[in-house]
Amino acid sequence: MIQLEWAVKVKKMIRDDGGKLTEARRQALVKELGDVLWYLSALSREIGTSLEEVATNNIEKLYKRIDRNKIHGEGDDR
Repeated sequence: MIQLEWAVKVKKMIRDDGGKLTEARRQALVKELGDVLWYLSALSREIGTSLEEVATNNIEKLYKRIDRNKIHGEGDDR
């Protein structure tokens, strides 16, 4: 199973620190999010899209779910 390092850090923050975001943990998360951003950018470039298109599509998808009162729940086709 592949664990995402940022998710592990958030899990430990919740589990070990009662959800408190310390400055040290914030800095660690900023570093991990940099990695996430790099991967997202590289994948977007590889498939011929932009981060702007990805973000715009996501916002449109969320507004459509809100309009249909399907913002809660699970699944891609809500």
